[in-house]
Amino acid sequence: MTPESDISLEEINISLAQGNGGRFMRELIDDVFMRFLGNIHLETRADAVAVAVKDGEIFVTTDGFTVQPLEFPGGDIGSLAVHGTVNDLAVAGARPLYLTLNVFIEEGFETARLMRLVKSMAEAARKVGVQVVAGDTKVLPRGEGGGLYLATTGIGVKDMRHRLGMNQIKEGDSILVSGPIGDHGVAVMLARGQFDLYGDVQSDAASVLPLTQALLPLSGLRFMRDPTRGGLATVVNEISHATGLGMRLTEEAIPVRDSVRSVCEILGYDPLYLACEGRVVAVMESSQAQQALTQWQKLAQGRQAAIIGQITNNASYAVLKTVLGGERILDELEDDPLPRIC
Repeated sequence: MTPESDISLEEINISLAQGNGGRFMRELIDDVFMRFLGNIHLETRADAVAVAVKDGEIFVTTDGFTVQPLEFPGGDIGSLAVHGTVNDLAVAGARPLYLTLNVFIEEGFETARLMRLVKSMAEAARKVGVQVVAGDTKVLPRGEGGGLYLATTGIGVKDMRHRLGMNQIKEGDSILVSGPIGDHGVAVMLARGQFDLYGDVQSDAASVLPLTQALLPLSGLRFMRDPTRGGLATVVNEISHATGLGMRLTEEAIPVRDSVRSVCEILGYDPLYLACEGRVVAVMESSQAQQALTQWQKLAQGRQAAIIGQITNNASYAVLKTVLGGERILDELEDDPLPRIC
């Protein structure tokens, strides 16, 4: 029998003892989370930390992540948690600075896999330039979790000169999207293998900070949002409800990859309602829409960006002009368009 001291952490699975607040929990934090996410703040082991914030408005966001499978083409729950939190700050016009992390691990989860996911999170945070400054770990009894759940809080700072919001949107403004829609929803669905469909669709999961920073210098920028759950159609419905204005979108102008469109046609899904994790919907004053498009298309993430519609005042809902020349109303999402992805 191999002595317990000779067994590396990567070779064991998570146990309830690693969530009891004692030695095993300390070792888990040291050997996994501190190993990849450690910094001067975490090393104090304090219940609260001080963070430096430059002049400007402080923005705070919080989110939870339960995606299945935990690893999918183009990303995983670790990088997704960083990008998803950072993106909520970025589309508000803020520069992300700090994250907190709550980890809920199911008993029996492979430690080697946990290390891989935490390492992915650390790499994503470094690339974006944010620090994980506080966290908490809980171990759930077997059968009470989906393997691994993550909850994050993000803190950022916004220049007070940038006034963005749905209340800034006006009739005649242009609507842009930074790239093809539906990639994330289809990539996650195919990774589950539930429909005996296979393909090379990659999730678009990524930080949108370069995209948002590119538009902030433009005075005509009204509003930005990342179209996650519910996709593009949900964002435009939210705008209509909040402003009382309508909008006209042109189906032919909306970028959708052929592979995503094919899966949607086979299964009867609408790509307009599928989740994206690395796209931005922006509303711009029409006179600056082309300039905004040019700025996006200079970036690798924005090469397929497009102007897809316009804000109107003739109805408080979204109308899609179809490729056949007809029109249809984009209703609010009521049922899950896919098996739950987050």
